[in-house]
Amino acid sequence: MPSPRVCVLGSANMDLVVFADRAPARGETVAGRSLLTVPGGKGANQAIAVARAGGDVRMVGAVGTDVWGDQVLAVLQAAGVDVSAVRRVDGPTGTAHVLVDASGDNSIVVVPGANGAVHDPVPGLDAALDGAGILLLQLELPLDAVLAGARAARQRGVRVVLTPAPARALPAELLELVDLLVPNESEAAVLTGCGDPEAAAAALLDAVPEVVVTMGARGAVWRRRGADPLHVPAPQVTAVDTTAAGDTFVGALAVALGENRPPRAALTWAVAAAALSVQKRGASTSMPSRAEIVAFVRDAFGHEVC
Repeated sequence: MPSPRVCVLGSANMDLVVFADRAPARGETVAGRSLLTVPGGKGANQAIAVARAGGDVRMVGAVGTDVWGDQVLAVLQAAGVDVSAVRRVDGPTGTAHVLVDASGDNSIVVVPGANGAVHDPVPGLDAALDGAGILLLQLELPLDAVLAGARAARQRGVRVVLTPAPARALPAELLELVDLLVPNESEAAVLTGCGDPEAAAAALLDAVPEVVVTMGARGAVWRRRGADPLHVPAPQVTAVDTTAAGDTFVGALAVALGENRPPRAALTWAVAAAALSVQKRGASTSMPSRAEIVAFVRDAFGHEVC
């Protein structure tokens, strides 16, 4: 099966991950168990997830001139990501400060750093979109850059997939350019005011033609205008760290879509990749290889895939 070309316009961070039994209450100090420093950022995470799932991926973004910028670029390149459009800008690389509790759930504070320097016009974007079939976008870059990416992709007939995170109200101009929206259930609730993921997915079809809402341990639901809803449950696993599970899902989904897998097969592939990722610590370090996804889909779902 040919390897799909995916372009990712997004953030690149260094994640500082603290593991503790629980999150502190306001004004409280708790003891942590360990600290992990690992490259992340939603853009970099999705790019690495695409590469490990077997996709041909180029990333567009920025890192700082500090040692963390060196480390982020090295990890991206080692994963097989084309970083020719990732600029070095004066100042620090973006950081994400992540707290993971005993159940594997996380809370995150993001400091943009170099990501805040990515604006319209985005250097390297046009070249990175050449030959691409899918553009992955998130909301950790300035909105004008995200809009520029969506416009450029639409002009070239490239499919636009948006992860609306961090959650915020989205301008109609951006939604009109989105082909597939992939929120988690809390993001879908922010966008629609509806706490039920399937109802939220249905409501979002008023704005975009296709929606996938991820629901953690309950899997994901896919809605498309004019089609019946599709739900794929997640296999039961023990979660160690849910950081970047959503990014792993989106990266794997992009590969499946690029390979023209039918919706149920594509959703199963992405759910399997996310389930594998939550069983390991860290963001980029937790993302499974193509071989691991193939084996897990066979073992957990009874499906054979290429």
